Amino acid sequence: MSYQWLMDPKDLFEERYPQMLTLGLPVADVDAVRGAVAEMWPDQPGGWVHEWSALASRYAAGGRHDLAVLAYGWAKFPVLADSAKRTALTRQTEQYRLAAPGFPVPFERRVLEVPYRGGTTPVPVHLLGAPGGPVLIASGGVDTWKMDLHPLLVELVLRTGVRVMAFDHAGTGESAVPMTADGGIEIVRGLIAEARAIGDGRVGHFGFSMGGYYAAHSGLAGEVDAAVVLGGPVRFGFAEENAGRLTFGMADIFGNALGLDRRPTTAELGRAMADFPLTALLEPEANAPMLVVNGADDIHVPQQDTLLFTGRRDTEVRLVPDTGHVAASKLPEVMPVITEWLGKHL
Repeated sequence: MSYQWLMDPKDLFEERYPQMLTLGLPVADVDAVRGAVAEMWPDQPGGWVHEWSALASRYAAGGRHDLAVLAYGWAKFPVLADSAKRTALTRQTEQYRLAAPGFPVPFERRVLEVPYRGGTTPVPVHLLGAPGGPVLIASGGVDTWKMDLHPLLVELVLRTGVRVMAFDHAGTGESAVPMTADGGIEIVRGLIAEARAIGDGRVGHFGFSMGGYYAAHSGLAGEVDAAVVLGGPVRFGFAEENAGRLTFGMADIFGNALGLDRRPTTAELGRAMADFPLTALLEPEANAPMLVVNGADDIHVPQQDTLLFTGRRDTEVRLVPDTGHVAASKLPEVMPVITEWLGKHL
């Protein structure tokens, strides 16, 4: 299930422009699309999906499959609420596989069947890096998925030597099930088991935005050997009062991930998020080594969700000044910190 809502694309450009650039798209091309887009949903000239897909098609025709992946990633952004968005995701996957021979690291795509509510669910994963060593499972946010994060994931491989298992967590991307706290965590546990089996037994977890929530759970529960939480909501981000403050369409992006078919009220969204806070896991200190990072000016995730890790055993906390959610505008400075930490702990 999914739904559309009234949204001005200018707001999305305002918020996501730094992320568009730091993940690898040329400034001039992003600016050109920004100037052409006038509407969010119509699949026609001036529409978000149309203009981004046109850019992606030009990249593909020119053999720049790597850039086509990123552009199709923005075409399907922020949710798969219509056929045009779903087509953009399909084309992004096609371009990703075409780009794979040019990756600076080995690549393999697998579809894993992992336990889910008494049965199984398929989870497509992308393996980046050589087999034989530690494996780092990795996922993105409610609107930025595994292929969108490719430049960051390759950097993790090249700088640390880990093998990355990239996936879309429940309710996002190629996931076949909606996002829930218990179901999403069960899927992650299944992936951790798969990761231990294909590597040397050591497993880490890198989570970007909402993916950071699942990484926080894995780390706090001691289910992995090291966990990196980049901009993840943990406790206060799920409070009803925070749901009422969400901007740039985030409440509706989250509503789509939850599998809703209409816009929730703030109270309904608050109730839907009531099972997510990791409060119980914050009491004991049985956590794996953890690195918790976010921008100090995040408008989606309160600072408290980062600072509540301060003083925990085997935990390093960094609140990066002058940047927002996932420290997007300062990722070139943040990623070396993350890779150095992973190199020591994994």
